[in-house]
Amino acid sequence: MSYTLIGRDGRAYASEEKGLLGGNGRTRVYGTMDCPVALSLLRRGFEPVHRVFFADEDTAIAAGFRPCGACLRERYREWKAGGQDWRAD
Repeated sequence: MSYTLIGRDGRAYASEEKGLLGGNGRTRVYGTMDCPVALSLLRRGFEPVHRVFFADEDTAIAAGFRPCGACLRERYREWKAGGQDWRAD
């Protein structure tokens, strides 16, 4: 089975591995696959047309996405406080 993921350059590519993170291509936010906000929106019938997937967090960041404030609260706080170089390695 093949999955479509977003790469570091923001372009879609085929992968045999599922993405570890999901995101919204319109809002440029990424989060966990079990994010309560994303799951709530899907349950309420919002179309997942802007849904994108990433292999890992570094790829989501390189593609220009920011962490979700609900499911990645600490990462979001770091992003908000630190701007561009927000990740603690």
